[in-house]
Amino acid sequence: MSPQKLFFVSLLFSSLMMLAVWIVAVRIRNAGIVDIAWALGFAPLALLYRFFGDGEPFRQNLITIMVVVWSVRLGVHLWKRVMGHHPIEDGRYQELRKATKGHENFFFFWFFQAQALLLAFLSIPALLSNFDSRVQSGFSDSLGFGVWLMAIVGEAVSDHQLHVFKSNPLNRGKVCSVGLWHFSRHPNYFFEWLIWVAFFIFAFPAAWGWATIFCPALMLFFLLRVTGIPYTELQALRSRGAAYRDYQNTTSAFFPWFPKQRQ
Repeated sequence: MSPQKLFFVSLLFSSLMMLAVWIVAVRIRNAGIVDIAWALGFAPLALLYRFFGDGEPFRQNLITIMVVVWSVRLGVHLWKRVMGHHPIEDGRYQELRKATKGHENFFFFWFFQAQALLLAFLSIPALLSNFDSRVQSGFSDSLGFGVWLMAIVGEAVSDHQLHVFKSNPLNRGKVCSVGLWHFSRHPNYFFEWLIWVAFFIFAFPAAWGWATIFCPALMLFFLLRVTGIPYTELQALRSRGAAYRDYQNTTSAFFPWFPKQRQ
C-alpha cells in the first residue's frame, strides 16, 4: 500500500473512531473524553503504518515504539485526569457547551471530527518514517530518539511532580513551583512540544520528511496561543490570584530557565 493510500485509511479510521467517541460523549455528557481518544489514537495508527510500511525494519520498529509509548502514557494520564473528575466536565468544554447551547451535540460532532483530521495529519511523521528505506541508520535517527527520550522522561516527571504537589492537602490554593515547575510554568507543555520536535527530526531524511515541520509548529501554536497556556493560566489566576501573578512575574512561561529574582 502506498503512503498516500495509507494516509487516507488512517483518516477514515480516525474519523470513525471519533464518531464512536462522540456517541459515548453524548451519552455520558462529557466531551473531555475526546482528549483521551486523541492521545490514544496515535498508537493504532503507528501500528498500522508499521504493518503496511516497507521501510527499513529497525527504523520502523523504533518510530513505532516511540509513538506507541508516548501515546499510551499520555492517554492513560489524561484518562486519570478526565475520568477522575467525571461527571464534572473540563471547564473548556463546559464553556463550549454554554456557547453552543441548543445545538451543542451538533457542534461537538464536528469538533470531534476536526480532532480526527488533526490526528491523521499529525501522524504523518510516523507514516513517512515507516517508508524510509535507507539501510544505514543516520544522525537524525539517533538525534530524534535522544530528543524523544528526554521529552518523554521530562513530561512524565513534570506530570508526576504536579500530581504529588496537588495530592498534598497542605498545598491547596498554592502554586506548584517545585522541581521542573521551578524553571517553567508549564514544563509538561514544553516537553510535549519537544516530542513533536523529535518526531520531525526522526522523519526529516524520509521522502517529504522536511514538510513535517508543520507538526511541531502547529503544536507550538496550539500550546502557546489556543488551548494550552492561555486557558490554563486564566484558570490559575482565577483560583490562585496574586500568588499566581507573582509566579508569572518570576518564572518562564514555556521554555525552562532560571527564575527571576523577586523585587
